[in-house]
Amino acid sequence: MLKPLLSGHQPRFNTPLPLSLYIHIPWCIRKCPYCDFNSHESGDTPPPESAYVDALVTDLENDLPLIWGRTINTLFIGGGTPSLFSARSIENLLSQLRARLRFGTDTEITLEANPGAVDAERFREFRAAGINRLSIGIQSFDDGSLRKLGRIHTGQQARHAVELAQAAGFENINLDLMFALPEQTPEMARRDLQTAIELQPEHISYYQLTIEPNTPFYHQPPPSCDDDLIWKMQEEAKQLLAGYSYTQYEVSAYARQQRCRHNLNYWQFGDYLGIGAGAHSKLTDPHTQSITRLTKVRHPRQYLAHAGSPRCIRTRNSLTAKEIALEFMMNALRLVDGFDTRLFTAHTGLPPAFLKMELETAVEKGLIIKDALHIRPTSLGKRYLNNLLELFLPI
Repeated sequence: MLKPLLSGHQPRFNTPLPLSLYIHIPWCIRKCPYCDFNSHESGDTPPPESAYVDALVTDLENDLPLIWGRTINTLFIGGGTPSLFSARSIENLLSQLRARLRFGTDTEITLEANPGAVDAERFREFRAAGINRLSIGIQSFDDGSLRKLGRIHTGQQARHAVELAQAAGFENINLDLMFALPEQTPEMARRDLQTAIELQPEHISYYQLTIEPNTPFYHQPPPSCDDDLIWKMQEEAKQLLAGYSYTQYEVSAYARQQRCRHNLNYWQFGDYLGIGAGAHSKLTDPHTQSITRLTKVRHPRQYLAHAGSPRCIRTRNSLTAKEIALEFMMNALRLVDGFDTRLFTAHTGLPPAFLKMELETAVEKGLIIKDALHIRPTSLGKRYLNNLLELFLPI
């Protein structure tokens, strides 16, 4: 179990942590039955783009004192379906951000897009506005699977959307693809992945469909795959992707040359500021030697009414040493290569000895490999990641 702080020790942060910015746009045309994200159906009614961008800017201005002087290394605009917004609104948003924040010379700026909510002109305009990375939510290229998932696009539309994005000049494209879908066979999963590979995206996120509470799939579960079949799909995917020079660097992430720097910052327990309805922040304060988690109100209507005021804050809490150590391990152990123990100290303010007993247990169980400078999950640890993480839970 996690222990009390070592005698006389408190978290100490000696160097600034990398900082990312997340912007949440909560609307989508139709909410998928598996989705537990903070998203809200717009249907045929256009979302209030101008008012929401104004609210985002007000929200940011209120949070600026939390990040004074720090550089934004990555920006991710997620949702919902951000590509529902016009390029003019996205350009206005980026302009407002640049006027208030310090961006790096090579800041990664990602926009999530749905194949059913884009066209060639919009992709070109997003590129001109400053978006340099697209993450396209494909999920499957099989029309039957897409219908079961409640997606608004077809397989052909998905392929066409990727081709349009490439024609618009996007070189750094991620495709989200799911496996273990209702009634999916390994052959069907392989076809989906092969289609994605043939489109030659820079990055593929290949993740298992999971049934989350408070979703329609939770209340009316679809037919599911057994654990052995899921493992077979995942192992076959790794081999297929490796054959086309896609390197796995996280449980569900594969890249040719450009890894997702924004997600890497999450997995390495860096800092991030979240702006928008339901957005989360994790910020380290070197003056108080503390880490604070902050969330904003979830419903767009409440957010629009209260952005920039205390009523916009849904939760705010400082992490204990136990929570800091647990959250770091929950993120960093997802990385295939694990982490440097010096990163643990830099990003948690705690010495590696803080988890000495838990790490020794994980080694004994064959779940991690550990030396003085590095910790990484074994093949067994990757397969039974939840069991590995349970070792670090406070009891």
